[in-house]
Amino acid sequence: MISDSLSVRALARRIPVGRAPGQRFLLGLAGPPGAGKSTLAQRMRDELTVAGHTAAVAPMDGYHLRNEILRARGALARKGEPDTFDAAGFVTDLRTLRQAPIGEPIPWPLFDRAIDEPTAGGLIVRDEQIVIVEGNYLLLTDAEAPGWAEVRGLLDACWYLDAPRETLTERLVHRHIVGGRTPEAADMKVRDSDLRNADLIAASRERADLILSAAGTGYRIG
Repeated sequence: MISDSLSVRALARRIPVGRAPGQRFLLGLAGPPGAGKSTLAQRMRDELTVAGHTAAVAPMDGYHLRNEILRARGALARKGEPDTFDAAGFVTDLRTLRQAPIGEPIPWPLFDRAIDEPTAGGLIVRDEQIVIVEGNYLLLTDAEAPGWAEVRGLLDACWYLDAPRETLTERLVHRHIVGGRTPEAADMKVRDSDLRNADLIAASRERADLILSAAGTGYRIG
């Protein structure tokens, strides 16, 4: 590991545990598509579990609007942009996750890349003390994208995972090809939509409590 980077274990130790009984800690993990948020969130959950804490990952991706809705709106080609998500539903469920006592089951939708659709209740959060909420638009204001501004206030902390533009491009093109697009269609989707989203998200970077970037098997701060 690069000497000036922190291990995932060290990052996990930055999450406060042992809060008042029944209170759940919500950590947001924001950043552009392709930055590696899902991987970091899962590694953090595993480290927390090893340390004896109960943790879950609750992705924002399950709030994609269904393809039939996007198709009817003429927005299918823009899938992944802020208005192609159910932001209101995400905020409502995030508030429930924050307010509900630990032990009460809370269904959370997931996104199935194999069918390119959300699946209702794919995750049930119940006893977890810590929930890592990962997604692109956790730090946006309503001026940047209507409907998202309430998210930040529902998180106890929010970290931002950054990555070089060329890394994002390579990963996203690969993701779209694996998802069934031709290389040409994948390039177009990344150029015309994904990277535009990345620029929007980058404007929210300084609102994060911590800014991270991958460095070997660890992460640099700043």
